[in-house]
Amino acid sequence: MTQKEPAFIQESKRLCEAAGMNPEEIPRPNTILNDSELEEKRKSYQEILAVVRFFSNKLLHSLKGTPILVAVADAEGYLLEIEGDETIRSTIEQFGIFPGSLFKQEDTGTNVISLSLEQERPISLIGTNHYHSFLQGSACYGATFRYTDNNNLLGSLSLMMPIEYKNPLFLTMLSQVVDSIERELLLRKQNRQLNIMNQIMLSRTRNGIVITDETGRTTEFNEFAQQISGNTRESVIGRNIQDSPITGDYFKQVLEEEKTFTNEILKFTGDDDHLIVCLFDAQPIYEGDELAGAFGQFRDITDRYNLQEQYNYLAFHDDLTGLPNRRYIRREIKKSIDSICQGHSPNLALLFIDLDRFKIINDNFGHSCGDSLLAEVAKRLEKSLGPDDILARMGGDEFIFLLRDFQEEAYATEKAEMILESLHHPFTVQGDELYTTASIGIVHYPDTHISAETLMIHADNAMYQAKSDGKDRYVVYTPDSLENMMEEYRLEADLRGALENKEFVLHYQPQIKNETGEVIGVEALIRWNHPKFGLLSPAKFISLAEKNGLITQIGEWVLEEACIQNKKWQEAGGKPIKVSVNMSTQQFLTHNTVSLVEQVLHRTGLDPQYLVLEITEYMAMEHDNSFHVLEELRELGIGISIDDFGTGYSSLNYLKDFRIDYIKIDKSFVHEVLHDENDAIIVNAIISLAHNLGMQVIAEGVETAEQLAFLIRQDCDMTQGYFFSKPLTAEGIEKSYVRLKD
Repeated sequence: MTQKEPAFIQESKRLCEAAGMNPEEIPRPNTILNDSELEEKRKSYQEILAVVRFFSNKLLHSLKGTPILVAVADAEGYLLEIEGDETIRSTIEQFGIFPGSLFKQEDTGTNVISLSLEQERPISLIGTNHYHSFLQGSACYGATFRYTDNNNLLGSLSLMMPIEYKNPLFLTMLSQVVDSIERELLLRKQNRQLNIMNQIMLSRTRNGIVITDETGRTTEFNEFAQQISGNTRESVIGRNIQDSPITGDYFKQVLEEEKTFTNEILKFTGDDDHLIVCLFDAQPIYEGDELAGAFGQFRDITDRYNLQEQYNYLAFHDDLTGLPNRRYIRREIKKSIDSICQGHSPNLALLFIDLDRFKIINDNFGHSCGDSLLAEVAKRLEKSLGPDDILARMGGDEFIFLLRDFQEEAYATEKAEMILESLHHPFTVQGDELYTTASIGIVHYPDTHISAETLMIHADNAMYQAKSDGKDRYVVYTPDSLENMMEEYRLEADLRGALENKEFVLHYQPQIKNETGEVIGVEALIRWNHPKFGLLSPAKFISLAEKNGLITQIGEWVLEEACIQNKKWQEAGGKPIKVSVNMSTQQFLTHNTVSLVEQVLHRTGLDPQYLVLEITEYMAMEHDNSFHVLEELRELGIGISIDDFGTGYSSLNYLKDFRIDYIKIDKSFVHEVLHDENDAIIVNAIISLAHNLGMQVIAEGVETAEQLAFLIRQDCDMTQGYFFSKPLTAEGIEKSYVRLKD
């Protein structure tokens, strides 16, 4: 029984007849690229062809002995490559078919390349399925390949063989090969997106950076490299770094032997004949499995080197980190104050640094690991040193920067921001990835004389204020700071009775689905209706609650109150929406987290699908049991969201290990997305990566129509912010957003 031809083949033959094609004549492509045009097109498809060629060759190897031809065409139908049986290849070339030919049905009739691109699915053309007689002795199979994340068609892969070898299994094998090609292309694309983010991070470093291509030709030489070396960017770009008398040998080994160097000491003479000493790192750069170049960075440690030569190392340095110690920094502060009093130095400031949650790391990973982390933190802090700065370890997890002879008062706060940013990246210690942030107190030497001891006390007080304000920040000491601390003590005392006196209330900020404009959820935000100070935001009291241990009880109240309110809206006939609740670190780490959530859902009767718990990157990544807790919470049926994404530790590796439903882009990125190209690239990359991992994205802090329009163009799923509404009471939500009711 003859099998009926598919409709698309019948239609193709009808078009050939209508065009007056003679089935006994051999049609030839009307458009053929010349050698240079073909080479240019292949060059633009270089990465794609490499991937296709790899898997095609595996297919040919597996079918060794079978007369088969593999053809690759681009999305337009241009034949780019032919591999396989030489007899078949020479035959079709006699018919005018060779790389560079454009396959169009109106020119070449019914053919596997044109029809597979048209149908965008695997197809077969066997024998008389072809319109022209010269092809009816062959069996052809074709399939298209594309970028699967955006459905962008890239081209087609076709098989051709004598008809006596026809077998439906060839179509299955071809489909499997195309699937492998698409997976590899998507992986390479995602790697490029991650590389973009890495390049952005590199551009913000304060180290001298040198980047080369695979031949050693210098492609990047940043501003700090110019300052340290005395060479201009124009004089270095394009030159082969292997010719450098200072770093050439290192780069040669990196490029030829793929070696890595860390903290190599380089000494050379600057333009003014003074000795310059740098710490130098170098490593290979890879694109896929191929060496793409070399990366080198160096930082000026000349002043520290001279100090080490001048002073007794053991007497004035910390054994663990190698930094100057408390004795040394106290002496230097006194000397700097004397210099100011004598009118020799214009400015002096201290940055008192205390690591956040360091005790948790010590308790969970041991003191040996804690010591190793302190050593790594010290190395990273050293990268923030300016030419006249001194960094010392005071003891424990405390460090201090002495800043001298700077011109602008903002220098101290800029330095603090640099330090906070540097600590947002993970530390690899004894095989574990660890994370820590810092609280920084800043004090400028005042117009009136004070002692070094008093100056350090002021810096210490400002640091504790930074911890009280939520950690991972800096506070500049002012004379009003003492009064602020007294107010904080009063608030802490009042906080103990706030829960019992029912002084807490919840406000709710709507979350909007960008595709439809409808309210699909709200975020529950706590407020304290203080009897004396009025309505207080969480910034005023959450850090106090964390410090005195009340945060867990407050968190439990917020969770239950939010679930009760959401259930009330549903029972009143409102359209079911999700309510998002923030979890504190202490609450998340309690042993009864899962049972607590389960009990609240049972008491309130809220369906788990309408509850979302928001946690931070730190909570997800820092603790061994985080994975198990999140898995158990997901088993309850609730949603999990990563809050303030991008402001924590900038590590994307953990996303593939955790089952996360939502990523919330921090409002700091949204605020600058129209003015800072780097923020725009980061937002775009986060959205793309989240979608590829099957997660939805919520952008916080949307305040303008322009910001919303940008996020919609980037396919952001949901937004919230003052552009739509400030946080409202439950009654305010009901009045302002009628979508909550039928």
